[in-house]
Amino acid sequence: MTQGSASGSPAAAVPELPSLGIRAMTAADLAQIERLDERAFGPGRFARSAYRLREGRAPEFALSFVAHVGTLLVGSNIMTEIRCGAQDALLLGPLTVDPQFRRKGVGEALARRSLEAAKAAGFKLVILVGDVPYYKRLGFRRVPMGRLTMPGPVDPARLLYCELAEGAFAGVEGTIRRAW
Repeated sequence: MTQGSASGSPAAAVPELPSLGIRAMTAADLAQIERLDERAFGPGRFARSAYRLREGRAPEFALSFVAHVGTLLVGSNIMTEIRCGAQDALLLGPLTVDPQFRRKGVGEALARRSLEAAKAAGFKLVILVGDVPYYKRLGFRRVPMGRLTMPGPVDPARLLYCELAEGAFAGVEGTIRRAW
């Protein structure tokens, strides 16, 4: 099974894992996702700026996905509405994959599915804090220094954006904050 990316790049192969399933997240998944995040990121995750933006907010369930192998939840990707200056956008992440299933394409498949769903829903811009080499293949680019700031400490070299519509990042600047 293959999937295309939100940016129109060639389709990426879904990982070759026995019975890998990807489906939209539901509220019933949140407890399992919390345990997965704990294993993957530890308790320090709550101090991260991206977590602070999501705090107390439900994910956009139609744009957030989980991956299962059989009945085991092996990955998740959460999308949350935010504002970048005056522009509506989405915050991608956390993108979490169980350590035993990393480097098998699960994370990329989840992120691509979320980007495709966001584009289909009419969203034009996605922001995340992450590693350029990993997210570049999904269409993300580094935010130019000084264009956007997040509340709290964030390495500006890790602040990335992806346009789901051409030109969506033009003129975007200011503080990233919660959507109202």
